Amino acid sequence: MKIAQFIDKGWIRLGLILDKVLQPINFDGDMMEFLKNGRPVQPIGPALALSEVKLAPPVSCPSKIIAIGLNYLDHATEGKTKAPKVPLVFAKFSNSIIGAADTITWSENITRKVDFEAELAVVVGERIRNCPEKKALGAVFGYTCANDVSARDLQFGDGQWVRGKSLDTFCPIGPWIVTSDEISDPQCLKIESRLNGEVMQSSDTENMIFPVSFLVSFMSRHFTLFPGDLILTGTPSGVGTFREPSVYMKDGDEIVVSIERIGDLKNQCRVTF
Repeated sequence: MKIAQFIDKGWIRLGLILDKVLQPINFDGDMMEFLKNGRPVQPIGPALALSEVKLAPPVSCPSKIIAIGLNYLDHATEGKTKAPKVPLVFAKFSNSIIGAADTITWSENITRKVDFEAELAVVVGERIRNCPEKKALGAVFGYTCANDVSARDLQFGDGQWVRGKSLDTFCPIGPWIVTSDEISDPQCLKIESRLNGEVMQSSDTENMIFPVSFLVSFMSRHFTLFPGDLILTGTPSGVGTFREPSVYMKDGDEIVVSIERIGDLKNQCRVTF
């Protein structure tokens, strides 16, 4: 199923995406509560036209956003970096989360090199610790699109990545979650990014160095994963900073992350002063 959070009279509710409509379900609570205390999904009330619904981020406040660097060989190569022998792990803060159709914003007093990174995001479905790789996909609730927006001047200037990756609005996710029963193999999904309609990245998740099952197992051996935790699984080549000349997002741009069988994550860019 495709399950989304949407805003109804100021409250977060859950609904199923069915073609071009959203069907509310009988659950009082947000996605985090649903993951912890889920129950059979029961439709309630009339379906709503998707074009008239304000979607919220599919997960609002996870305990962790875990991101993986250099998980596609071509991305490591374009950055003139060796492929990692173990996953390169960093964190993004939850204040960076926004949803589909929300605006990516930044101040040029902070950064002038804002880049895009199309990524498959994993939504953890249960509390896990020391999970074997062969059981790891069973702990996944579903998948969504993510854009690991990056302030390259901060990222490279700091020598570590957290500040440049965690500015407000720098983790768009959505538009919804596709549950894992509909994506039995996450390593066969086309992934791309488009900046103002131009394809910038185009790859397939089969090209990951470390597949989803390994990443979930690896993380769980180092720290407990909780329902709703997000794992951003890395980006393929084509990011703006390594182009000749470099291409950075600017005021008024539209960036779209598309992943096969999930959907399109669209966001506008706005520079604040």
